[in-house]
Amino acid sequence: MAAPPEIDVDSDPRVTGEYVRQISDDDWTVTLVGTVHDHPASVYRVRHVIERVDPGILALELPPISLPLFEQYAATDQTPPALGGEMSAAIQAADSSPVVGIDRPTGDFFRRLAGVLLRERPPLETVRTVVSNTAETTSHALVCLAAAAVNACSSACLEVDSPTPHDAARTDAPTDQAIHEREQVERCRSFTNAFRSANRSRATRLEDAAREAAMAARLVDLQEDGDGDIVAVVGIDHIDALAAELDASGELN
Repeated sequence: MAAPPEIDVDSDPRVTGEYVRQISDDDWTVTLVGTVHDHPASVYRVRHVIERVDPGILALELPPISLPLFEQYAATDQTPPALGGEMSAAIQAADSSPVVGIDRPTGDFFRRLAGVLLRERPPLETVRTVVSNTAETTSHALVCLAAAAVNACSSACLEVDSPTPHDAARTDAPTDQAIHEREQVERCRSFTNAFRSANRSRATRLEDAAREAAMAARLVDLQEDGDGDIVAVVGIDHIDALAAELDASGELN
């Protein structure tokens, strides 16, 4: 069995085994990197892992149709890029490695989502929330596609989403960045548990089940068709589910 690429987990407080997982088979490794959107600790972790793994393929939790915009963000002399957070930083760090988007909306996601809804048969209110959420994310992906088209035809660089502000900076000490990132994750989870309605929580759970199954299936396809190891950059809350979906043989559980 080929040894997984060395990542120096725990050599830096921003790069921990909790947020970096490796699933290996005889001749390939998928490295999952969990992130908090736009957080400097996450940006560092992504760059650190990619530089050490030198992946054959970089997979991002982005819709395939949104990818061109983030590639434009990454095409800058600034390191890390000013726009696009950890995703454009990942593209920049990957250099010449092929980059793919593995998140919704895709045909496989919609098929899996329909299967989840038919299997679980949630209340109509929950179905409406799922449909509304899916329509919103699809609309946003189309906006990203349109912005990329405008940028390609002009000297403009349209900014679809403003960077998420954090009370941590890239110049802060690594330990301070790591502590702040962990606190951010815990606050977000506590807020969600305390204030999200039962209907919205169930809708999110159903949608995430379809998303994670579709993303895992795409990673398996990439492993079978590609050449070399894969690094997948995803939200921290997807790490456990994706690791569970992928077994050591590179097939879905």
